[in-house]
Amino acid sequence: MTSSFETDPLVESLLPTTRRALLQRVAVGQSQGRAPSLVGAVGRDGHLLWEGSRSCVDGHAPDSDTQFRIGSITKTFTAVLVMRLREEGLLDLADPLEKHVPDTGVGELTIAHLLGHGSGLRAEPPGEWWERTPGTQRPGLSEILGQDAALHPAGRRHHYSNPGYALLGAVVERLRGEPWEDALRREVLEPLALDRTTYGPVAPHAGGWAVHPWADAMLPEPSHDLGAMAPAGQLWSTAGDLCRFGAFLLQGDERVLNAAAVREMRTPSVPPEPDDWAGGYGLGVQLARRGRRTLAGHTGSLPGFVACLWTHAEEGLVAVALSNATSGPGIGGITADLVTIVADAEPRLPAPWRPMASFDKGLLELAGQWYWGTNAFGVKLVAGNGLELYPLRGGGRGSRFVPTRDHGTGGALGERSWRGLDGYYAGETLRVVLRADGTVSHLDLGTFVFTRQPYDPVDAVPGGVDPDGWR
Repeated sequence: MTSSFETDPLVESLLPTTRRALLQRVAVGQSQGRAPSLVGAVGRDGHLLWEGSRSCVDGHAPDSDTQFRIGSITKTFTAVLVMRLREEGLLDLADPLEKHVPDTGVGELTIAHLLGHGSGLRAEPPGEWWERTPGTQRPGLSEILGQDAALHPAGRRHHYSNPGYALLGAVVERLRGEPWEDALRREVLEPLALDRTTYGPVAPHAGGWAVHPWADAMLPEPSHDLGAMAPAGQLWSTAGDLCRFGAFLLQGDERVLNAAAVREMRTPSVPPEPDDWAGGYGLGVQLARRGRRTLAGHTGSLPGFVACLWTHAEEGLVAVALSNATSGPGIGGITADLVTIVADAEPRLPAPWRPMASFDKGLLELAGQWYWGTNAFGVKLVAGNGLELYPLRGGGRGSRFVPTRDHGTGGALGERSWRGLDGYYAGETLRVVLRADGTVSHLDLGTFVFTRQPYDPVDAVPGGVDPDGWR
């Protein structure tokens, strides 16, 4: 087996029953989907756990090193390039397109609108079916956008737009001063060792086929250079490379994007369609609910090929499925099932509990039970002198907090503050309020008061407390 994904002898292999279930799912997908071939792979925590495939040609099944065209998974790669520009301070996601690519006619749209498909632009470029015609028919942005390109108000709804990602590719080219594919290779593919992810096919690769819907017959599909539309769907890749890329989407890589930036990419950016609350879209990343799990990744299709990459952060899992059929296999469902099979049969072992290496002992005074009104919460001291707030019963608003840069370390408790990382209090400030004698009175969290006893101390409770007290 040849693979660009890492293996580690210390990583436990999957149980035979799990491997059999994964192969069964791929085999059923290839057979029922009437696909010329289908390859699947699963990775966990940066290591390849399993790969398997089925083919209509005996002895010629693909493996994790066989290239397929991946279609719109290309958009996630383009989004990584844009996020790198943001991290370097060369653009802001709130920037209007006009600031970087003038005279498009839609210059008021922001970079964030384009990344999250909230721009309101049309789904496809005008003219002939762009995926089955040469990119030379659309040599520039004017041919990609056409007249009346905006169909919906920006930021109001999710409307998938292929031309929107051609515009993002143009932003990359303008700010980098080089073609999109050159920037991609230098900034993403080479650092992540994605040696089998390329602009055009490199052997061994699958050929693209259409399967007749009412007969067991096949027709070869054309494969064109998409030209200016390339940032929306051009790339070829392998199951091994996409497993590696999926691991990056979960963990980040300081050579490309840090963990906080890829986590931001996986955060919903616009409301989903009214009838599709089980899905969503972040910044170049599709989101889907599968039972109790949230998956992040992307699907892709071009004539002759379908592809899917899903990740599951809590289990550290990446699953990929690739097929060389225009339609037939439900590739998104197959890939999600690969995640589910492993997550259900072999859930991730938690890391061993270990005490914190060091912490500010003075912060232990804040740990324990607190009340917001009559709602009981726990505050726990965590690594890095952070705090975790969580409800002790029923529903409630919880968040993790990290020390603020200016007032997070050292000094008296009354001079310390923390910033919310997630949940309702994301970005909000938590601070300690002291009494005149220097003891802790209460916690102030975005004006919400947390006290050690319900509605006590009285002088800390907004609106006061009935003078007759509890009765």
